[in-house]
Amino acid sequence: MEKSIFEAFAKYNKMTNDQMDNIIKDISEEEWNRKFSSYWKSIHELCSHIFFGNYTWLNKFRLFVNSKYLSNEYFKKEFNWGELLFKNKDEYLVLRKELDDKIIVFINEITNDDLERIMVWIDWEGKEIKKKLGIYVMHMFNHATHHRAQVSLYLDMLGKINDFSIFFNRDEEIE
Repeated sequence: MEKSIFEAFAKYNKMTNDQMDNIIKDISEEEWNRKFSSYWKSIHELCSHIFFGNYTWLNKFRLFVNSKYLSNEYFKKEFNWGELLFKNKDEYLVLRKELDDKIIVFINEITNDDLERIMVWIDWEGKEIKKKLGIYVMHMFNHATHHRAQVSLYLDMLGKINDFSIFFNRDEEIE
């Protein structure tokens, strides 16, 4: 697995979350918590779920590769699957940006060899799963993309223009 692909995904993740959050910052608390007919009932619930997934996976990854730059202090927060993690959207916006920066640091820190190493993970049913670290990292990014699409749909339903489909920054020159 090529680290540069994961660097591109980390940039896309941050860029797209920034785009989404620029829209979210302008919605009302009522819109943030509006209930829709879906498993994740609100933008608040979806953003909590995306954050929970990123936080949980990043915590596992940093221990697997013995991260030098991601502090233990940050990962002492206890979150439960399905809970609303933020008091309001302003708290979410601060914590999301902080977590995206940590994802970038982690991706910059890992090597191609790390991505090829087999990581054992025990899933929520207690089943042991063995995959390359790179597969799990790809899953983390894919999971977030999937749920951002749901946020996009909810924003559409609120009449908010959005498009998170562009994988690259249009203003960046060829690297």
